[in-house]
Amino acid sequence: MSEPTAPASAKAPTGATGRGFARVVGAALAGTTIEFYDFFLYGSAAALVFHKVFFPAGDPVIGILMALATYAVGFLARPVGGILFGHLGDRIGRKKTLSLSLALMGGATVLMGLVPSYDSIGVAAPILLTLLRLVQGVALGGEWGGAILLVTEHSPKHRRGFWGAWPQTGGPLGNMVATAVLAVLGVSMTDAEFESWGWRIAFLLSAVLVLIGLWLRRAVEESPQWLALQDSGRAHEGHAPLKTVLRDHKRQVTIAALANLGEKAAYYSFSIFLLSYFSEQLGLPKSTGLIAVAVGSVFQVAAMLVGGHLSDRLGRKKVNLTVAALLLVWGLVGLPLVDTKEMGLIVLAVSVGLALHGLMCGSQAAFFSELFPSAVRYTGASLGYQIATVVGGSAAPLLGVALMRQTGSTWPVGVFLAVAQLCTIAAFLWVGETKDRDPDATPDSAPAPSPAPVAGAL
Repeated sequence: MSEPTAPASAKAPTGATGRGFARVVGAALAGTTIEFYDFFLYGSAAALVFHKVFFPAGDPVIGILMALATYAVGFLARPVGGILFGHLGDRIGRKKTLSLSLALMGGATVLMGLVPSYDSIGVAAPILLTLLRLVQGVALGGEWGGAILLVTEHSPKHRRGFWGAWPQTGGPLGNMVATAVLAVLGVSMTDAEFESWGWRIAFLLSAVLVLIGLWLRRAVEESPQWLALQDSGRAHEGHAPLKTVLRDHKRQVTIAALANLGEKAAYYSFSIFLLSYFSEQLGLPKSTGLIAVAVGSVFQVAAMLVGGHLSDRLGRKKVNLTVAALLLVWGLVGLPLVDTKEMGLIVLAVSVGLALHGLMCGSQAAFFSELFPSAVRYTGASLGYQIATVVGGSAAPLLGVALMRQTGSTWPVGVFLAVAQLCTIAAFLWVGETKDRDPDATPDSAPAPSPAPVAGAL
């Protein structure tokens, strides 16, 4: 009987160093920023203009709900993207898969900017928009897992949380760029011009950004852990990654989804939902919400890096439990501040909410990679993360706008946010601390091939 192949962790694969590592982090950050720019651009446009261009309705709130319903379609497609690109990432490598997801996202976004309005082609307009939104969701579902894993698998163990937080900042950075582009377009033309054609410029701009992202990724080194798997011959053996994850790692997928639910609900409550709430319920200018989210995003980005650093020092569990408790309280106390219509209090409510979200988001980056062995890490991490986006990401703005129409208040969203934080708390109490774990060597996380049954074994 031949000797078993040494696990990848035993080979101690080393990541890129110096300039090579900087390229890895830079390319991952650029790619996630561009993809989230595309994805969140739709969310902002859905809240501001799509209900008029593609979903005409007598009641403006109904129009927004219809626009946000197609927004939610993108979230429903993200687990599909996580599965599809997770399979590719675990089989052909992180680098090639990331370039493919970026190209797919850019193509869908540019085509969105070319879709004629409802007045021009009727019902075909929202159908085309929805199909392209599905493509966006699939692309983003594959981007996040690969970008995070590419960085964390190159990072030294004691700094995995901090460096893993860098690609996470692509979310708010992409949203900041999208919001800024829409804000500049909004103030440089009349509302009629913006609604007629001005918003399309932001979508067509994606073509330039994607070309830049692909250029940055061309020279990035492949993940050392995936290369070690390939060298050992274990990267392509056995079942498909998804089948292995669903068979051996259901617990980890459930933990990942529950842990991330609080983060997702926090982000979309303090951004997409509030954009609709400001304009439709409070009657405030569109610029009010855009400015508040833009300011809050600055604190959010900084908080992500701080959250990653703290997770290396204090542990993933302690940081997430603390921040989840703070978000639970702030959702019930901070969200109602926007009803005052005072700009200072609105910015405070959004900024604190997004900063707390940033701490949680940054501290969870490495956590996902620590739950799964490298052979199925792309698939497992992406699946758990994207399940949370469906529940927390799509439900928050849809539920918020629907309840806003019934109650005229933010309190139902605050309750939903509190429940989501309880899910995050439960997940980290369940899993314990992960920062010192090696899932490639831990039987609980990465089951070895089953030996012959032993009498009396459980």
